[in-house]
Amino acid sequence: MPRRPTSADVATEAGVSRTTVSFVLNERADVKIPVETRQRVLNAAERLGYHTDAPARQLAAGRSRVIALVLRQSPEQVAGDAVLAETLRGLAAAARSGGFRVMVEPLATAGTEATYTALLRARHADGLVVSGPRVDDLSLAALLIEGFPIVLQGNLPGVDVPSVDVDNVAGARGAVQHLLSLGHRRIACITNAPLVYTAAQERLEGYRQALFDAGLEAPDALVAEGAFDAPSGHAAMSQLLARVEFEAVFVASDVVALGAISALREAGKRVPTDVSVVGFDDIPLAAYFDPPLTTVRLPAFELGHAAGRALLERIADRAIPARTLLSTELIVRSSTAPPARA
Repeated sequence: MPRRPTSADVATEAGVSRTTVSFVLNERADVKIPVETRQRVLNAAERLGYHTDAPARQLAAGRSRVIALVLRQSPEQVAGDAVLAETLRGLAAAARSGGFRVMVEPLATAGTEATYTALLRARHADGLVVSGPRVDDLSLAALLIEGFPIVLQGNLPGVDVPSVDVDNVAGARGAVQHLLSLGHRRIACITNAPLVYTAAQERLEGYRQALFDAGLEAPDALVAEGAFDAPSGHAAMSQLLARVEFEAVFVASDVVALGAISALREAGKRVPTDVSVVGFDDIPLAAYFDPPLTTVRLPAFELGHAAGRALLERIADRAIPARTLLSTELIVRSSTAPPARA
């Protein structure tokens, strides 16, 4: 069996030192090698059939070639996230275009930030996309001060970090305006998550803006919190039914809406005859709900892809916009209709 060529063989063939071979083949941008010398090394390596070991090359270059997607949800919530697959597909496509891979890290609660800060400090990842940021996440500021590349898939007001997001406020406002245009006036809201999540705050703000613009009040009794999954939607709807009258509901997540519709049925309420329901996300199953769900379409693939491209630019130390907002689209199906009183 022929002997496998080594870096020493390449150095001899090119007439340079082994250190020079290492700098050239590991693409050390911080070391200036004359163009002629670099080409001589590359030609020698090609003639000999020499290939660098990938892990060793990454170590020498100071890169893991990995970006981490940090999801501020529990593993159970991540498993039930019907939007994640498309978002992750977009992120992975962007990562591959730059020669990176994607690691996924689910972290639900405050106090677990050390797990994902270690990804950067131990160089297991070259940068982070933090999805679903929380206002009580105190570790982001420390990482930013240290200069680590981070992009939010979401928004944290007052934190100087680039973000890529959908326009949650406008999307929610459009959903409630649709209900208003049908003639509904008593409109409830179930959030997609606890209000410690900024996306939940923004969708609630859009709901309130639409009612305010229509000259209507949005009392707290008409609002209940969801928590990502269908059981939380069932519980939130049960709370609303027990304390207040309403004829329509904006549920800020399709998955949460599935549980809310179940609770309505258990209470003898028909959708949309007795209560109109509009969701948010347009998950693949939304068109097959009973009845098919009117919802706000979120461009999940584009969201992941834009976040990935932004992070690659940050890793390369290139300037990117402070905030990128993607548009949403209202998809009208048969879960909404004029109120029966009309």
